[in-house]
Amino acid sequence: MTLSIVCLIALALFFDFLNGFHDSANSIATVVSTRVLSPKYAVIWAAAFNLLAFFFFGLHVANTIGKGIIDIAIIDQKIIFGTLMGACAWNVITWYFGLPTSSSHALIGGMIGAALVKAGPKALIWQGISKTVSFIFISPAVGLLLGLGIGILVYWIFRNSAPIKVDHIFRKGQLLSAAFYSMGHGGNDAQKTMGIIASLLFSAGLLGGKFYVPNWVVFACYFAISVGTMFGGWRIVKTMGQKVAKLKPVDGFCAEFGAAITLFISSFMGIPVSTTHTITGAIMGIGSVRRISAVRWGVAGTIVWAWIITIPCSALISAIAYYLISR
Repeated sequence: MTLSIVCLIALALFFDFLNGFHDSANSIATVVSTRVLSPKYAVIWAAAFNLLAFFFFGLHVANTIGKGIIDIAIIDQKIIFGTLMGACAWNVITWYFGLPTSSSHALIGGMIGAALVKAGPKALIWQGISKTVSFIFISPAVGLLLGLGIGILVYWIFRNSAPIKVDHIFRKGQLLSAAFYSMGHGGNDAQKTMGIIASLLFSAGLLGGKFYVPNWVVFACYFAISVGTMFGGWRIVKTMGQKVAKLKPVDGFCAEFGAAITLFISSFMGIPVSTTHTITGAIMGIGSVRRISAVRWGVAGTIVWAWIITIPCSALISAIAYYLISR
């Protein structure tokens, strides 16, 4: 293994760290904003279940990223460098402005940008790209419907209960829902970096003639995203936890479970969805249970625009990085 490959693996793990850092807000925003856990203990709780995902999920998403977005035959070290630079740069930019965008789509945009500069549109696998892009809209919609549906059911079941009793029950319940959501986050997002590292190793001839994800890559990626989660992207917590809709413990429970269900299903189907999109949709759904005006749709609209421009912007940064290193 050459020094350049080692450096690219380190850069990929740094992206994975940034993914956890950037997306930790998704895992802990509801449980922090409802004051069930302090930020300090919330990130430790989320990081622990990010890591536990190692034992529960297969590698379907990693395989999609590794060989289902761009033609694996064109992948080389420069492609991987451009991809990671585009994704890392966009994560830092959106973290700075407190925008809960998708690290997943930043990575996919990075792959597309570098591949277009090297080989043109023929290098793109449109089936994989279209499936991923469609879930920019499907995953928040499913999250919204599940958050809304679970919220209606829970509110109906506890309709005659005293508010203080409901609050007491769901303060404990949110520990469980936050754990499930964090496990889903780790299970989907860590696999994207696994796919990048595995495609790098495959292109360098280090995996033999068959594409697969080595066990050490799996563990390293789960560990990196967990450490990133522990450091926490606090700028985004405020946006997710308070600006979209004011949440109570029962609301946080419903939103997290709705989002967790979406992530579990997507991971087992091998679809690299955005955890950001999913939890935002679920928060909108539970906010709508009380009244439509409880959701700050202006803030939601700003977030949606950030989602839409993520792939083009990260692709542009990646294309520039690939061009410069190729020169």
